[in-house]
Amino acid sequence: MSTYTIEGNITLEDLKAFLNDNSNIALGADAKQKITANRNFLERKIAEPNARYYGINTGFGALCDVEIPQNQLEQLQANLVMSHACGMGDEVKHEVVKLMMLLKAKGLSLGYSGVTLEAVEKLIELYNKEVYPIIWEVGSLGASGDLAPLAHLTLPIMGMGWVRYKGVKRETKDVFAELGIEPVTLKAKEGLALLNGTQFMSSWGCYSIIEAERVQKLADFTAAVSVDAFNGQITPFHPAIQKVRNHKGQIESAENVLNFLAGSEIAKQPKHNIQDPYSFRCVPQVHGAVKFAVSQVREVFEREINAVTDNPLIFEEEDLIISGGNFHGEPLAIALDYLGIAMSELASISERRTFQLISGKGGLPKFLVEDSGLNSGMMIPQYTAASIVSMNKQLATPASVDTITSSDGQEDHVSMGANAAVKTYKIVYNIEKVLAIEFMTAMQALDFRKPLKSSPLIEEVKAEYRKLVPYYDKDRVIYGDIQVTVDFMRGLKL
Repeated sequence: MSTYTIEGNITLEDLKAFLNDNSNIALGADAKQKITANRNFLERKIAEPNARYYGINTGFGALCDVEIPQNQLEQLQANLVMSHACGMGDEVKHEVVKLMMLLKAKGLSLGYSGVTLEAVEKLIELYNKEVYPIIWEVGSLGASGDLAPLAHLTLPIMGMGWVRYKGVKRETKDVFAELGIEPVTLKAKEGLALLNGTQFMSSWGCYSIIEAERVQKLADFTAAVSVDAFNGQITPFHPAIQKVRNHKGQIESAENVLNFLAGSEIAKQPKHNIQDPYSFRCVPQVHGAVKFAVSQVREVFEREINAVTDNPLIFEEEDLIISGGNFHGEPLAIALDYLGIAMSELASISERRTFQLISGKGGLPKFLVEDSGLNSGMMIPQYTAASIVSMNKQLATPASVDTITSSDGQEDHVSMGANAAVKTYKIVYNIEKVLAIEFMTAMQALDFRKPLKSSPLIEEVKAEYRKLVPYYDKDRVIYGDIQVTVDFMRGLKL
């Protein structure tokens, strides 16, 4: 098994590869040196007479003015983790937990957090032995870091809480006993460093961006299939139109559609319709705008995953320990809301194309079925798509405009970035279902264009698809067809 060394900047491409190849992770020599030097400096500072540093030898949040005796500093950190582990809701996806572990190790490796090398390497040991903390989706305000989710990430380091090992949810202590893993006793500042940070928001966001970029290409391909299925014009995709507006995403989407339709007999035949509905004609403009939004959000997250986001921060070179607000999730919350709004548009325009395809226009039968009336055909899948699109509109309501005061007024403005992260992923996840319904509908419509053929690529994909989902000649239970279509599209290599 290969090993990914945590050093230098991490990109989204690195994370994508990291999720796909199951590498181990390890700290580089430079990171180890920085962590050790930073910890040694912190220990010297807190040993000084009258030393007083937030969360290191004081209470937390509204209790920041309560001084903690030297002999209770380890208990302070243990109490912090235990008291903050109060997440609820659904269990966080396995892939996102992996990213959280990597990104937390990455943030600590930069050497401004005051943790011991032992604590970081224990987190890495758990990752490499595939002992993954159980973390819950709900509980973070996205302001003092992702406190509750990161508390659940930290509990197993201490030998506490629950983990998933070999796919089974088990108590950490039992897995440790089986594998011979020793828990860590957190030292001064370590619990705070592990709990403060944006790794819940940033991991969900990175995972959503990776999925969004995959779905974007599927959206362009599905739109191309629908253009031919509708017997639509391909002139709106002409490079000259895109050039004079000069939006990169628009140009890319138009090129994709033309490439997917290259060699299509249907596309080449004369058209009776002078202009098509916007859901076909404006694919480059809408899909392209989404691509641009995703690229902007990617830039925000690539900056964030290489940042230090806990508190307080320890600067040995400046002889400083400073309490600040790098854990505040506002940059991520706004970006996540933007991503959710943008991605919801892919589903919205897809559902409109489905609606047009079943409307009995352009020589196609009503609801794309023979003997309609006796058969309802593709009528109700469009309802399902419409329901999902409506749900996405509700989920796209910004979370970042909300705030609730917490910790007795000390934390009086929060980002709600964690909620933005979870709901944005749900939007992205919903899109492929809407696209699958459009794809299934468009494939049915193409059968009514015979003997004319679409492009060689689309015909090849259609032939493979028809091995799994046959032509819809009369009503049958269609739920299974949609599910198979979702899985089929996930496997497409475009």
